Amino acid sequence: MTDERAALAALLRSADAASALARAIRDLAEGLGTVRLMEVCGTHTVAIRRSGLPSLLPESIELLSGPGCPVCVTPDEDIDRAIAMAGLDGVCLCTFGDMLRVPGSSGSLERARASGADVRVVYSPLDAVALARRSPERQVIFAGVGFETTAPTVAAAVRSAAGLTNFSVLAAHKLVPPALEALVAREDFSVHGFLMPGHVSTIIGSDAYSPVARQHGVPCVVAGFEPGDILLAIWMLLRQMRDGRAEVEVEYRSAVRPEGNLRALELMGSVYEPVDSTWRGLGAIPASGLGLRASQAAFDARLRHPVEVAPSKGRPGCRCGEVLVGALRPDGCALFGRSCTPATPIGPCMVSSEGSCAAYYRYSR
Repeated sequence: MTDERAALAALLRSADAASALARAIRDLAEGLGTVRLMEVCGTHTVAIRRSGLPSLLPESIELLSGPGCPVCVTPDEDIDRAIAMAGLDGVCLCTFGDMLRVPGSSGSLERARASGADVRVVYSPLDAVALARRSPERQVIFAGVGFETTAPTVAAAVRSAAGLTNFSVLAAHKLVPPALEALVAREDFSVHGFLMPGHVSTIIGSDAYSPVARQHGVPCVVAGFEPGDILLAIWMLLRQMRDGRAEVEVEYRSAVRPEGNLRALELMGSVYEPVDSTWRGLGAIPASGLGLRASQAAFDARLRHPVEVAPSKGRPGCRCGEVLVGALRPDGCALFGRSCTPATPIGPCMVSSEGSCAAYYRYSR
């Protein structure tokens, strides 16, 4: 980080900057009426709740959480498939730690491990490749759940696994832009502006959101993660609304370029191709997921280790899907904070570290 960027980051963390931005937001909000803004990124949700930013905003501004937690939007069917694969003889299933406790239709990977399945937490998909090299007698499956942020690392793992016959990937990655298109097309959509994700945008670039702004007339600002970053992005959204504009602006300029990370995109394209995918809360969305290309079929766990997965049973009373599309605040669910807590989660939004329900439970009760 350059000295200039370090100074800017320090400024955006300061109380004086927060107070000044809050005053500027209040001034802009006058005359705009009720404003509903959605943070698409789960990390933004956590940062907003942890820092108490809603208390600095006028009552006319409502911040809503969106489908920005990859663990939360992963449907039960994908969780159930991972659990079923983990139960196969001679299989070691690797995944990130936030996947362990996510409930499927009848269980979780954590419960499968307690029942004897070989389920291991890794910090990188390359760790799973290394495990496959050390353990040729076992079939190692990496459950790849995430957005465009983590997809390049999994693609790199597949490329590095050339020649291995005991490594495969259960691809369950999702693409953010198609989900936003599906969200704004909903009849009940009533969001006036998007705080776009910073991490995803470092990969796909800010230009990827142009259709949302230009075709649907929704202002967009790509934001960083300091409280000052988020406040500045809110101010930028309100300014667009005041001026009657709907554009894609970048507050997080230190990390996000219009075209994104071309090397990462090229790597993803060499391993993955867009496929239809199901999202919790949004349903089936065309070309909103990533599947391994035919040239990478040897590493496709769905082909190498086919398993039967029954239709999802759902969870009576859980309204996680409504939370993910901004139709409901977490505390509007009757289960929130009662039968559904981080210790006893019923839905994935209470499990993930980026889940809206978990963030509200910890910081906004």
